[in-house]
Amino acid sequence: MRRAIELAASVRTTTSPNPWVGSVVVPGGYEGATSPPGGAHAEAHALQVAGDAARGATLYATLEPCGHTGRTKPCVDQIIDAGVRRVVVGVEDPDERVRGSGIRALRAAGVRVDVGICAEEIRDQLAPYLKHRTTGRPWVILKLAATLDGRTAAPDGSSRWITGEAARADAHRLRAESDAVIVGAGTVRSDDPALTVRDVPGKDPLRVVLGKAPGDARVRPALELTGDPGDVLDDLGRRGVLQALVEGGATVAGEFHRAGVVDRYVLYLAPAFLGGDDGRPLFVGAGAPTIDDVWRGRIVSVERLGEDVKVECSPA
Repeated sequence: MRRAIELAASVRTTTSPNPWVGSVVVPGGYEGATSPPGGAHAEAHALQVAGDAARGATLYATLEPCGHTGRTKPCVDQIIDAGVRRVVVGVEDPDERVRGSGIRALRAAGVRVDVGICAEEIRDQLAPYLKHRTTGRPWVILKLAATLDGRTAAPDGSSRWITGEAARADAHRLRAESDAVIVGAGTVRSDDPALTVRDVPGKDPLRVVLGKAPGDARVRPALELTGDPGDVLDDLGRRGVLQALVEGGATVAGEFHRAGVVDRYVLYLAPAFLGGDDGRPLFVGAGAPTIDDVWRGRIVSVERLGEDVKVECSPA
């Protein structure tokens, strides 16, 4: 199952809006991972590689095999037809078309099914997909870059570059993994970002501007939306966005933070100080009025990237 998790990670940027899934058939170690939309699912891919060796074998899959017909034949039917004896599933699929039906169909056909192997790791890996299928909203990452004294830009608005190349490349990886990137119209007017994926392989996300972007802005073509963060996320969820990356400005960052809709905070810290109280802060707007009202989360990971430090935090 850990190898299946690695295979799923290898296709993270190519499968959305389908989940990134890995599968292994043993004995033999025949491997498969989800193809881009319209292609074979992980289980079907592993079975194709295994061929006749799948008969009587065990198939591992990070997510419950599907039992419905979409662009491809149901994985459950292919598993049964291949003569697989046992299926080991990481987590059940909350998609309304599945929700345990794949497991039930396999068991009804006499296939032994075990569920829950490495479930915690897989839920973390598939968090955007699981949230979207459970709530209808995308998984929200708020990306921030700051000096050690918590400033995102100098008083004149200049901010390139606070962090080094390694941190910037990692931020582009986040873009490549995201289906949409969100910025405010103010950031578009002041910085004119392209919001494309560079430095790493991957496709450009849907570019979302909160408000109206200038006609000649590099961010175009872009989806322009208005409303509070919840309305924006509901709209993006209906469009099939599994992961949304919020990049734009202290005002937008503050709005999403105070709305309580952020699932993961990613903060890149540079070994630098602006050294005063006149630099641009991480958030604009009212903060906690007393220490008892301070937002407290959980540190997920701390990683050094070149001379910078990346801190990931989630709600407690």
